[in-house]
Amino acid sequence: MTDVNLTLAKSFGLNEEEWGKVLEIMGRTPSLTELGIFSVMWSEHCSYKSSRVWLKELPTKAPWVIHGPGENAGVIDIGDGLAAIFKMESHNHPSFIEPYQGAATGVGGILRDVFTMGARPIANLNALRFGDPALPVTKRVVDGVVRGIGGYGNCVGVPTVGGEVNFHPAYNGNPLVNAMTVGIAHQDRIFLSAAAGVGNPVVYVGSKTGRDGIHGATMASTEFDAASEDKRPTVQVGDPFTEKLLIEACLELMQTDAIVAIQDMGAAGLTSSSVEMAGKGGVGIELNLDDVPQRETGMSAYEMMLSESQERMLLVLKPERSNMARAIIEKWDLDYAVIGHITDTGRIVVKHKGQTEADIPLSPLADAAPLYNRPIAETLKPAKLGPITSHAPLDQALMKLVGSPDLCSRRWIFDQYDSSVGGQTVKRPAQADAAIVRLDGSNRALAITTDVTPRYCVADAEVGGAQAVAEAWRNITATGAKPLAITDNMNFGNPEKPEIMGQFASAIKGMAAACKALDFPVVSGNVSLYNETEGKPILPTPAIGAVGVLADAAQAVGYGLVSGLSLVAVGDTKGELGCSLYLRELLNREEGAPPPVDLVVERRNGDFVRAQILSGEVQACHDVSDGGLLVAVAEMALAGDCGAELTGAGAAEYWFGEDQGRYILAVKDAHKLLAAAAAAGIPAQHIGRSSDEKKLTLPDGLAISLPQLREAHEGFFPRWFA
Repeated sequence: MTDVNLTLAKSFGLNEEEWGKVLEIMGRTPSLTELGIFSVMWSEHCSYKSSRVWLKELPTKAPWVIHGPGENAGVIDIGDGLAAIFKMESHNHPSFIEPYQGAATGVGGILRDVFTMGARPIANLNALRFGDPALPVTKRVVDGVVRGIGGYGNCVGVPTVGGEVNFHPAYNGNPLVNAMTVGIAHQDRIFLSAAAGVGNPVVYVGSKTGRDGIHGATMASTEFDAASEDKRPTVQVGDPFTEKLLIEACLELMQTDAIVAIQDMGAAGLTSSSVEMAGKGGVGIELNLDDVPQRETGMSAYEMMLSESQERMLLVLKPERSNMARAIIEKWDLDYAVIGHITDTGRIVVKHKGQTEADIPLSPLADAAPLYNRPIAETLKPAKLGPITSHAPLDQALMKLVGSPDLCSRRWIFDQYDSSVGGQTVKRPAQADAAIVRLDGSNRALAITTDVTPRYCVADAEVGGAQAVAEAWRNITATGAKPLAITDNMNFGNPEKPEIMGQFASAIKGMAAACKALDFPVVSGNVSLYNETEGKPILPTPAIGAVGVLADAAQAVGYGLVSGLSLVAVGDTKGELGCSLYLRELLNREEGAPPPVDLVVERRNGDFVRAQILSGEVQACHDVSDGGLLVAVAEMALAGDCGAELTGAGAAEYWFGEDQGRYILAVKDAHKLLAAAAAAGIPAQHIGRSSDEKKLTLPDGLAISLPQLREAHEGFFPRWFA
């Protein structure tokens, strides 16, 4: 029998003070199962004990927000009695240990967060960060993660419509895999997790429980070290075909009046789902683990409570509807088992083989969870970049940039994802700044994107946090959609280091300012800390997933050019090269201050651009971000297989600077657009025309053929994996 003591508690992730608090709450030494329950519920992954004090600063309310943070996913009003339900969540540590299953089960978990609230999932996205491409381990992780995302999403039948992929040596030992799902529900059919009704049955639905994923939440709350490869047993194993059955079974059951509460078994499995349901409902819960469907023999109560086996849900049902519910679940060939009932004790009681394995008051599991206001170190603001000297001609600089790992075509990746299953995808990857997905049976559509620029965040986390929100807002705006709300995924290093908490606090400050200025509330999110390997942290990466709405999908614009249009740059260009990809890729320098974010200008420019798109004046639109104006025009030319001729003078700073709040619009009547911009006080400049010649003609008279440009742009991944 395992001795439960401070040494064991520390191995479970609890410190000495937390162990003392457990003893105080229990009034005795806890059992092994009780210690396991405390350790996962008080883990960083489940309790947000280092981040809660800062997350409160984010704006979470707006007239269109139906449910903000606190539920499985955020819920917003998108009109016509419909709601969009969405969230983004990390599966970083598992995806390094076992890339395929880590990424696949990350997709499965975020799908369950969405459909557990009554929504049919309509779109998946991701935000991925990998290490140095020169390292063999990076290739292994990229290959496994991409196959895992595609393998799971494609089998479930939910299109993967967008995302982002970047590389930096800071992610060598700790990649980031952030998965986002968006679903649609009727506003009067949204399901919540708070349990109710003393005596109501607690029902287990889905796959059988195994030993995979035990202590996954604790593993996600610690740094990596050289022995991380030994943690494979804490990585879950997914089955997308069972997930598909589970989606259909739950949505069918939700058409009845049988469900009182429903919660997916995600991090910490049966423990978190039962504790959260009973805790939110202010009731008690009693479980009999003898009745839990098991796929392995001899499982202990501790193993069953902490297993993170996938494709499982916990339901509280109306007793008179339980037989009907059983018939629906078993029709879909899923396990259905009554494993407990709701009580009025305010405690979680766990029984197994006639023994009481756990008996814990529920309130302290949440209310007494540690809350740390950790020390923060103010980060020094970087100096602005001095004059830049580069002798690379514009054509050579452009070719190098569009072929670099951070700017090259992601076709090798997104061709492995089914982005059109379901038939509602209007704009696929590499067609628009945000994915556009039409709602079934409606002209209405959602615009969805993920964004963050970690190299800005590591230089100035406050500016980087604001820029991540602003770019997500800009990408949705560039399609013509109205941005409504965001979900975030806060990926940072060890919070016990003041400099890391300083980055976190600064990023939150920047994000909050941008959300307020842009009427863009945070409705859900996830915090992933301890993203370090042997003491080396990742770049601070506050990934933003954003959703906007279009009344008519036909009004959405992409960024592919057609010939015969004028190109107009909207927004002021000063030539900001600090932290730019030009600086890194051409001069091998990572320094300077990131481009400033003026939120008033961002809002003004974006509102103007959206109005022009919705008026029908704009044939194509692309926001200007990584790589600057010239890279944006090149991407527009490649997307439309259409040439362009650029005019005007300008050095590298002008063409490759990453100034914010800018768009390139392709229009039939430049004079009309420029006049409208002038009347609105918006900086705008005519910079060229699209043409039917298959080449990009640069201002210095140099030209690049589209086949040359495409070969450079699309070559990296095929060569890497050749």
